[in-house]
Amino acid sequence: MPTPAPRALALRTTGVTYPGAADQIRVVRADLRALLNGCPMADDVLVCASELATNAVLHSQSRLPGGTFTVRGKVSPGDYFWLEVEDEGGPWTPAVADPERGHGLDIMRSLADDWGIEGDHDGRTVWARFDWPSP
Repeated sequence: MPTPAPRALALRTTGVTYPGAADQIRVVRADLRALLNGCPMADDVLVCASELATNAVLHSQSRLPGGTFTVRGKVSPGDYFWLEVEDEGGPWTPAVADPERGHGLDIMRSLADDWGIEGDHDGRTVWARFDWPSP
């Protein structure tokens, strides 16, 4: 018997709010791994999700006591995976090139098919789209 549409949709989307602490990065990866089952670009999505969650807990106001960040994901099988990480904002300081450290947004640029940043000092969302590979 086929799965009803609402249940199928619920199994392919997620939205979870995490405490703004570094130990939550592995939890984000574990939570997304289940959603990404069968997704051919799962590794790229997990790398980018880790980078964005790390940015939230290191560089945004989400790192302050009581702070949180939210990760949303949506699988559209055969089409794309959509990722969003929303943090509590803060001052924006562009990264200086440093060969010793990778930068999350540089990683996004190289792995995602499209991405962007929305928001300001009060809250920021970084989103990325990962297109399903052609057969």
